[in-house]
Amino acid sequence: MTVNKDFKRLVRARMLKTGEAYTTARRRILETKTQPVKIDYATLAGMSDATIKARTGCTWKRWVGALDYVGADTWEHGKIATYVHEKFKIAGWWAQNVTVGYERIKGLRAIGQRRDGRYEASKTKIFPVSLARLYRAWSDAKARKGWLPDEFTVTTANRNKTMRIRWPDGSNVAVYFYGKGAGKAQVNVQHMKLNKDGQTRMKAFWTEKLGRLDKTLQ
Repeated sequence: MTVNKDFKRLVRARMLKTGEAYTTARRRILETKTQPVKIDYATLAGMSDATIKARTGCTWKRWVGALDYVGADTWEHGKIATYVHEKFKIAGWWAQNVTVGYERIKGLRAIGQRRDGRYEASKTKIFPVSLARLYRAWSDAKARKGWLPDEFTVTTANRNKTMRIRWPDGSNVAVYFYGKGAGKAQVNVQHMKLNKDGQTRMKAFWTEKLGRLDKTLQ
């Protein structure tokens, strides 16, 4: 039963990628397979096996096995993330990545989609500046106007770590800051509570804005 469900998810993933109908996508996959269908967990999860193994010690196949064993595909998102964090001692951010990847593999959400059916746009970028300077570019209103002139409200801020923003349309933005060694820092932007069109629009928006920030910091 599990193999059958996984194959259907693989078919749906091809449909999203190619625009083919279900029967066409299924036939194309079967035509290229002389052995039992191998599930590409990394593609379904939206993150490579190399990355998830480097950060958590396990490949996607092992994570799926471990979480399927306890029936995690019937749990709410928060319960899965808490279980991964507490049971396997995975840091909060990567426990969330494991949880989201697992939910995608199990067909509980699409890439960029949350469990409640809404979408989010994510963008990550590394800058050749210190963590403190990168954070200031966001936290200082005057500095921010040079690259992000839009009106919004900063609701909470944890210096050099996180920032929460309420966008004018009611959507929310979570910003995470990380030091990446001497003279380098990373920002991860997650724009949440979007519809599908909003996801596409805001992903392009943040790509352009972070590119502008990069030039501002040079």
